Amino acid sequence: MNDSAPEAIADAPGGVVWALRDAANEATRHLRAVPRSPELLVFSALQPIMFVVLFRYVFGGSIEIPGMSYAQYLVPGIFAQTVLFGSAFTGVGIAEDMSKGFVDRLRSLPISPAAVLLGRTFSDLVRNILTFVIMLGVAFLVDFRFQGGLVRGLAATALLLAFSYSFSWIQALIGLSVKSVEAANSAGFIWMFPLTFVSSAFVQTDKMVSAFRWFAEINPFTIVTNASRALYSGTDPGDTVWQSLLWALGITVVFSTLSVRKFLATSN
Repeated sequence: MNDSAPEAIADAPGGVVWALRDAANEATRHLRAVPRSPELLVFSALQPIMFVVLFRYVFGGSIEIPGMSYAQYLVPGIFAQTVLFGSAFTGVGIAEDMSKGFVDRLRSLPISPAAVLLGRTFSDLVRNILTFVIMLGVAFLVDFRFQGGLVRGLAATALLLAFSYSFSWIQALIGLSVKSVEAANSAGFIWMFPLTFVSSAFVQTDKMVSAFRWFAEINPFTIVTNASRALYSGTDPGDTVWQSLLWALGITVVFSTLSVRKFLATSN
């Protein structure tokens, strides 16, 4: 541990503007690594592409959705799963920086302690956007369309990205709490599988057994998937948009606070 870290944090400039400036610098540092490792984008997109192909062409023939094609029902769920899984890069990246001692070097600099985490989450949001663009091209190939129009389609996309950004803060706390990159990878993914599969992403919740149906219907992942699906398809989303925004805001506030406190605690 760097003994000068607490003093450096204490001497860091204050204010939101300073924190955002430092965060932008940190985000830029992370994003410069993306062109040097294009395979990260490729492999992060391969898994959702395989899900689209498998569910659309292997299982889709036996799944009927009243009022819309299965492709139109499926793709918003795949979008939601893709950006949520993409949030796991935050935890892995933070754990890697900590294991290499890079975070200790940052603590020795007069920068906002929140900027280290903000920069990481901002850069991973940009990475998620790039992956989403790839997935959007695949979605159009399997007959998905913005049936609700471009504006509603963009609103649905923004909602999904806001939701994924909130989960980046959960992953940040995981990355700060574990002892290795491998642990961050395992801990970051294992809980997301039941969250995404026991939901309305792939099938309607009323087709599930009662115990799973109960969880799926209160699952925030179901709420954001239903909201984005309605916006993409041009149907009435009801209260799901506002519920999704409240979930995203609540998760961001709670876990960003916990993550910054954890970051400060580990510097002592």
